[in-house]
Amino acid sequence: MQGEETDLGRYRVLVNHEDQYSILPAAYAVPEGWRDAGFEGSKDDCLGHIRDRWTDMRPLSVRDTGHGG
Repeated sequence: MQGEETDLGRYRVLVNHEDQYSILPAAYAVPEGWRDAGFEGSKDDCLGHIRDRWTDMRPLSVRDTGHGG
């Protein structure tokens, strides 16, 4: 699916329990293990939204323990 655009080019931002982000075409159902982060737009807009918020790439479980960097 990577590289495909939906008919309207709309995407949504997703986040999982580890506070990791992804995007998904807006027409698709949110997969198990992910939740809607409340942002929808073009692919570039969604990636910009993620870039502004995902400042620590380590999974949340690693950040909480103080390990991993």
